[in-house]
Amino acid sequence: MAERLIKKYTNRRLYDPASSRHVTLQDIRELIVAGDTVRVLDEKTGEDLTRSILLQIVSEQEQHGAPILTPALLTQLIRLYGNPMQAAMARFLESSVSQFGAQQRQFLEQLSGKTADADLAGMVKNNLDSWLGMQESFLNMLASMTPDKDKRRDR
Repeated sequence: MAERLIKKYTNRRLYDPASSRHVTLQDIRELIVAGDTVRVLDEKTGEDLTRSILLQIVSEQEQHGAPILTPALLTQLIRLYGNPMQAAMARFLESSVSQFGAQQRQFLEQLSGKTADADLAGMVKNNLDSWLGMQESFLNMLASMTPDKDKRRDR
């Protein structure tokens, strides 16, 4: 995966020095879908604007077609901001989405070759085991962050 540097100019235009052309949010989305990592910097200040640009791309995608981020999910995310569990949830979501992507790639690779039922069943079992392990780790982390009941009684 290559990292593609994109510069954002004062006139709000995005420029890709690697291809020597101005790009749109859709162009950046296509780079990401193709496997590139994109970093967007303010040309004048050098400030990293990557997160802001990625959020704009997600927002545009959510406006068209079937959204991934349902109102219920967005509501829960909003409630987590400023919550002591915010960092833990960020790690959990990143890990979950990464795991989902890996499973999707593995599934597509197996479908493109000769996939026996046993291979597919094994992949499903591995995915389930992996998901359960990730959930267990998350729950253990939550448990370690919860104050001990005995300590609260002693106060």
